[in-house]
Amino acid sequence: MEGLVLALLGIILAPMAGGLLAGTDRRVTAWMQSRQGPPILQAFYDVFKLFGKERLMVNRWQVLCCWIYLIAAALSVGLFFGKADLLLIFFVQAAGAVFLVMGALSVKSPYSQVGAQRELVQILTYEPLLILVFAGIYLVVGSFNVGDIMAYDAPLLRKLPLMFIVLSYALTIKLRKSPFDFSTSHHAHQEIVKGVLTEYSGPALAIIEVAHWYETILILAVCSLFWATNWFWMIVLLAATYFAELVIDNTMARMTWRWMLKYVWSIGLALTFINFIWLHAG
Repeated sequence: MEGLVLALLGIILAPMAGGLLAGTDRRVTAWMQSRQGPPILQAFYDVFKLFGKERLMVNRWQVLCCWIYLIAAALSVGLFFGKADLLLIFFVQAAGAVFLVMGALSVKSPYSQVGAQRELVQILTYEPLLILVFAGIYLVVGSFNVGDIMAYDAPLLRKLPLMFIVLSYALTIKLRKSPFDFSTSHHAHQEIVKGVLTEYSGPALAIIEVAHWYETILILAVCSLFWATNWFWMIVLLAATYFAELVIDNTMARMTWRWMLKYVWSIGLALTFINFIWLHAG
């Protein structure tokens, strides 16, 4: 019963936190670019405005895909707050991401098709690394259960510092930040045609935006496991990590998908194997 209550609270509160984070993201980005920026609540205003627009979709499959994407994102967050298995959470989230791509592939727009293909490359890039990060957590804690990981008596960051860097790669890709934001961009100064989201509009686009808020909270929640022993240091870790993502986003240009695949896999795999050797030797 406790797990169910926590899961429901997570599903209800996560989009609120995600929307506030998106608004703060825009404001801090504007500050870095010497602009005033929109209000922190602008992300909510945008989503409500999208829900009020006329529903125009190319086909019904798009509607189904965007709803499955939202449900999978919300369910994965609920499972995390309900202290379920990390692997189960991962597969639920991955299924939703695949349906977003399928919706984009169901239309004939070349921008949507190219964006969907790039999104698949991004999924191929970060998901194997997430599995390796979860494997590292299992080697330390002896369990994939979120409750067991949170109950561990020492910060995981001490034993898995390189794994946390690898996790930050996945965070950058999921947040759609530079240099890994080539399938779609959430900033108007970078791209007008939004790749995988080109043929989504109105309520469907609002649903996808809310699902993105859920995914942001999910990845940050996974990051919080690396210092779950103290709430203060957990918040400091998350704030520093997200600020670093904003700095990277505003100081780096978008790269090609080939560069991303080679760079993230080479550096990410090297860091994970070094951390595995460190755990084995220690």
